[in-house]
Amino acid sequence: MAYQQESIKPYSHKGGKKEQVEAMFDHIAPTYDLLNHTLSLGIDRGWRQKAIDTLKAHAPQYMLDIATGTGDFAIMAAKSLHPKKLIGADISEGMMQVGRKKVAEIGLQDCISFERQDCLDLSYPNDTFDAVTAAYGIRNFANLDKCLMEMYRVLKPGGHLLIVELATPPHFPMKQLFWLYAHIVMPLAGRLISGDSKAYTYLPATMEAFPQGEVMEGILQRTGFSNVFWKRFTFGICTMYLARK
Repeated sequence: MAYQQESIKPYSHKGGKKEQVEAMFDHIAPTYDLLNHTLSLGIDRGWRQKAIDTLKAHAPQYMLDIATGTGDFAIMAAKSLHPKKLIGADISEGMMQVGRKKVAEIGLQDCISFERQDCLDLSYPNDTFDAVTAAYGIRNFANLDKCLMEMYRVLKPGGHLLIVELATPPHFPMKQLFWLYAHIVMPLAGRLISGDSKAYTYLPATMEAFPQGEVMEGILQRTGFSNVFWKRFTFGICTMYLARK
């Protein structure tokens, strides 16, 4: 099944989405963390922690963080859940280089490692991980169904998928206020800090197009996941999905 966000590309209608997304994140990697925390007013840290806390009861020992970027979610998960091994996977070496430096600075390199992976075609065997996570990145994939099938494949039976994704608030007035913020403030800040306004026009566009709430719940169930639970944070700006294989 095709989804609207799959056809949205950062720079040009021509060429593949995967290659453009990789180039975009390589370009904005040096300023990504600054912009990410600035644009969310730091609230994104709380969203991550609330999501990670849902995995505590399951005590995952082997984890895979898809679209790990600069490793913020992986680092927080390692600190909170204390897994034996956590792999951060991404197509952007630029983002992961920032992540590797952060992990080394806090001494978590024995737990967290980074690997370049095409998340539509993961190299890991079936039934490898206790938990697979994806924070603020799954909407960038060119094929959502294939991405979810790969996540399902590498999870152990009984393992959990945790997705955290930005969304558009469903109700007035936050819906209208957030539209102004996403379409005016984000591109302006992106151009001033990262020098790439197109990246910060693309990101809110994919956020608005990505399946949300009950629709995403249905997609996860069709992939084979069960016990799908989802929750909105901060007036619906962010949504968490937890599902079981």
